[in-house]
Amino acid sequence: MNEMELKYGCNPNQKPSRIYMEDGSELPVTVLNGKPGYINFLDALNGWQLVKELKEATGMPAATSFKHVSPAGAAIGKPLTQVLKDIYRVDPVVELSPLACAYARARGADRMSSFGDFIALSDECDEATALLIKPEVSDGVIAPGFTKEALDILKAKKKGNYNVIQIDENYVPAAVEHKQVYGVTFEQGRNDLKLSKDMLGNVVTENKELSEDAKNDMLVALITLKYTQSNSVCFVKDGQAIGIGAGQQSRIHCTRLAGSKADNWYLRQMPKVLELPFKEDAGRADRDNATDLYIGEFYEDILADGTWERVFTHKPEPLTEKEKKEWLAGNTDVTLGSDAFFPFGDNIDRAAKSGVKFIVQPGGSIRDDQVIETCDKYGMVMCFTDIRLFHH
Repeated sequence: MNEMELKYGCNPNQKPSRIYMEDGSELPVTVLNGKPGYINFLDALNGWQLVKELKEATGMPAATSFKHVSPAGAAIGKPLTQVLKDIYRVDPVVELSPLACAYARARGADRMSSFGDFIALSDECDEATALLIKPEVSDGVIAPGFTKEALDILKAKKKGNYNVIQIDENYVPAAVEHKQVYGVTFEQGRNDLKLSKDMLGNVVTENKELSEDAKNDMLVALITLKYTQSNSVCFVKDGQAIGIGAGQQSRIHCTRLAGSKADNWYLRQMPKVLELPFKEDAGRADRDNATDLYIGEFYEDILADGTWERVFTHKPEPLTEKEKKEWLAGNTDVTLGSDAFFPFGDNIDRAAKSGVKFIVQPGGSIRDDQVIETCDKYGMVMCFTDIRLFHH
């Protein structure tokens, strides 16, 4: 099978639509369930590349949650603390495998952005991972294989219409890729650059202490950025992306966006937030939306009379700015990656507010000295890779 007809393209008016192999070879994907669409396949194929490379670079199972051709989250399979299990809404009866841990981290870091995602897994999907996917609102999953138990669970989602795609993990795409815009064909060499720890040797700051954990986090950031719509930056901690700023025209706006997501991730771990008095019948999405509002600047939208009663048993006390600032001061040793150079030190100032200790970026700005000086002011460690990772 070298082509597959799709219902429509990006929008219902864009017909006809299909995916196919121009050289007549077999498609590297098999649909095991459902009817994936145009955007589903874009997310699936980009997500698969991300997790495949992340596993190759770190040696650990990897997962990503994709939305609109950019990752909402990405992670490797490090164990979860009880607090992370709580904020990621992990069913306590599920015995987590490394792959399930990777998925829980990728899906849970930014649950608002991951709502309705397409999942990519580096390894055969096992029963534990499928059980975590089961209650989430998601469009589909791509993996190199599925156990029988996992496939049975996934086929039952969305009244039997959940998209399950198996990809040939040995498939190697052509070295040159093409796309069309307004009838004009673009051609370029595929970005098959392998990112590795060997690229992290050029430490340009006064502080040069770079642990193996920090190097792994840098790889998570760089590989995530390689498949994120540019401009983009990525905050990472303990093997998972905790804040991704994608597709912004200004890099400082990327940093602010990703930094606010990283802050939200950490605020969700506050005891006061973990103890929010949700009604037993409050749905997962309702809890996520309410939590996001509660910890943000528009908290009055969820605590207003006539509104809080929908999700809470009683009206919670709002978080004060002092409480938030004191709690956020505890978020340390965060890594920040950028797909292109930081042009000004203001990005570093913003990163410091979210606990960033390690930075990896290409370098090459005429103001590199200013950026390095700002890093030194905070005692940060910064690597220059000389590699830009734009993705469009």
